[in-house]
Amino acid sequence: MPLAQTKTSVPVIVDNEKCIADKGCTVCVDVCPLDVLAIDLLINKAYMKYDECWYCTPCEADCPTGAVTVNIPYLLR
Repeated sequence: MPLAQTKTSVPVIVDNEKCIADKGCTVCVDVCPLDVLAIDLLINKAYMKYDECWYCTPCEADCPTGAVTVNIPYLLR
């Protein structure tokens, strides 16, 4: 499984201002069927660890603060 090059070059973007992983929230990580999301232990925020997204969007739908955005490619919409 290829590692993501940077945290912003992947389909799932997490707004660190809204993310409450530092308060113990792991909803996006828990609902991802591919386990591609993780919590960055240095800043305690969620990010996309592997670039293997299926664009299924439960991470976006279930995030309690709306911090997660899934950028679905135009041809898949």
